[in-house]
Amino acid sequence: MSKFDNRKLNENLTGRNQGRPAADVIQGAYVSIEQLLRLRFRVAQKTTPNNPVRTGSQSGLRLSKHKGRGVDFAEVRQYQPGDDIRSIDWRVTARKNSPHTKVFREERESPALVFVDQTQPMFFGSVQRLKSVAAAELAGRLAWRITHQGDRVGGLVLDIKGHTVFRPFRTAKAVGRLLQQVATSNQLLHKPEGLVDNEVAAAFLTSALDDLAQLKHQRFRIFVVADLVGSADSVLQVWQRALPRIAQKHDLTILQISDPLDHQLPPAGFYSVSQGDRQLHFHTGDGAARQAYTSAYRKREEALKALCRHPSINYLTYSTADEQWDGIDLGLKPQGRMTP
Repeated sequence: MSKFDNRKLNENLTGRNQGRPAADVIQGAYVSIEQLLRLRFRVAQKTTPNNPVRTGSQSGLRLSKHKGRGVDFAEVRQYQPGDDIRSIDWRVTARKNSPHTKVFREERESPALVFVDQTQPMFFGSVQRLKSVAAAELAGRLAWRITHQGDRVGGLVLDIKGHTVFRPFRTAKAVGRLLQQVATSNQLLHKPEGLVDNEVAAAFLTSALDDLAQLKHQRFRIFVVADLVGSADSVLQVWQRALPRIAQKHDLTILQISDPLDHQLPPAGFYSVSQGDRQLHFHTGDGAARQAYTSAYRKREEALKALCRHPSINYLTYSTADEQWDGIDLGLKPQGRMTP
């Protein structure tokens, strides 16, 4: 792992490297920390918080359904047994000739965690960029947008060596540290030591998802940026077991990254696919094989959609072929929403 360069981070965060024009999406086989840091300025141009940002170490932008002596006025209603007499609205009481109280909603934080998959199956793509690059960019846009809204954001980066957890903070430098790890993990892909078997990959994923399931905070917003459908069966089964368990305690959003070649084979012809020292040669002109390939993917995709019908799971899909991600829906709820 490369050492985090604070000087490089400060230069990018203060805009010293903004002179180079940025593409609508990050392209290619790998992503750099500079590209992920520059996403901050694209997010700032496209998003504006709907509510003013409040200060304080524990301030947040979302309102709770819990009512009490909070920071935001909710309503005036008729006095009920057990109401705090200090909240009585004497003007309304005099006008209505019956006791009425002011009700407030407490403001509570809604910290977020971004789970980024940078394992070997993500090192695949046929249009513009690889899935690993698309996932890194999507995670960067998410982290910057959440920070721009005034909430704390942390993350978990899964790569070929295991996973790294980052606690949520509300600072640009904290986001930079998370994105540095994303870029570092991205650069490790397709290295000789990266070719782990499915059993090891499933063990790494199980350990990462166990850490999410054991979070002590009452309720996080968790965003999973990965290609779950393209995983091996053993890995997909780990997702299927863990996601409902995580959704019981947290608000979960699945942001699935796919590629056009996932859905169907390329036009009829002879092709070669390599992975390390292994090579596979195949012909795509067989109609039955093409249909079986498409059907197998759709079956796995439907299984994932069925899993995401859980009331606390939101499911969104993105493609390596997408040409414009400014202003896209990232599964972030509108500001000031009601949360339990």
